[in-house]
Amino acid sequence: MPRSANQKLKLYYLYRILLEKTDDNHTITMPEIQQQLESRGIAADRKSLYDDMDALRMLGFDVIGEKDGRNFCYHLGSKEFEIAELKLLVDAIQSSKFITEKKSSELIKKLTGLVSDYEALQLKRQVVVQGRIKTMNESIYYVVDEIHSAISNNNKIRFNYFKWNINKEMVPRKEGKYEVSPWALTWDDENYYLIAFDSEAGIIKHYRVDKMRDIDIIEEKREGRSHFEEVDMATYARMNFGMFGGKEVKVKLKFKKDLVGVLLDRFGKDIAIRSTDDEEWAEANVDVALSEQFLGWIFSLGSSIKIVGPDEVVKRFTEDLGAIEKLYK
Repeated sequence: MPRSANQKLKLYYLYRILLEKTDDNHTITMPEIQQQLESRGIAADRKSLYDDMDALRMLGFDVIGEKDGRNFCYHLGSKEFEIAELKLLVDAIQSSKFITEKKSSELIKKLTGLVSDYEALQLKRQVVVQGRIKTMNESIYYVVDEIHSAISNNNKIRFNYFKWNINKEMVPRKEGKYEVSPWALTWDDENYYLIAFDSEAGIIKHYRVDKMRDIDIIEEKREGRSHFEEVDMATYARMNFGMFGGKEVKVKLKFKKDLVGVLLDRFGKDIAIRSTDDEEWAEANVDVALSEQFLGWIFSLGSSIKIVGPDEVVKRFTEDLGAIEKLYK
């Protein structure tokens, strides 16, 4: 690039130098700034650089100049993201199985461009998550984008929906595409789900986004608005264990008081908890979508919890326990 053309980029390069070479613990002197600009083909005298510093401040950048011994040094103060915030984002990206290894690396590389070279080294961290399995579906990001577009434009979508077979291959669940009205995306049990209205069935359904392929936005307007106006999404997610749907039912649970935190984590702080005659135990009524996943959660808590009612749920759970016992005999 010709030297004259580079001069037009002086203000931008000055900002990049301050961003990449300085932070709260690292500063740069005016001669060092001039040297950095010279390496980019830009000659700059001190007076013009003072004016440029003022221009950056007027643009909202926190350019700080202060005396340091015999030198006057500059650094960029507050930035768009604090290093602690970026560390949280990096940890979330690395630990998420929704994001592929390739996309994780790309996103983290982009995040490192928001801080100094010294702070970027702190972002190159490896979060150890036991048994973490990353998704292999690179197209998932585009599927999410298409869903958001459909929601914004109030359109229905069509897509192929896949499942794993015994040969570890993804195969269609049925011939032809699914057609639904998308209303929301939610995150549950480390997976991304589409919450949509199925007009043919007349009910709300959810779909694993990483198992969706070949999504098309169609001209038909969404249906099911009245169904979603009646649904609180946070409550809906709590009711559906692992997003496995089922008949909605209010279940009465009796549990040892040391499980209070477990129930609050699962159902939220709004549930009413009552003490019983036995001072070690308490009771609560919770709304759930009755499914094998909910019953499996109860089973995982062992003898510290009991389903008290309704009778149909107690019966189903005891029948499941009997079937499991029979299987092992």
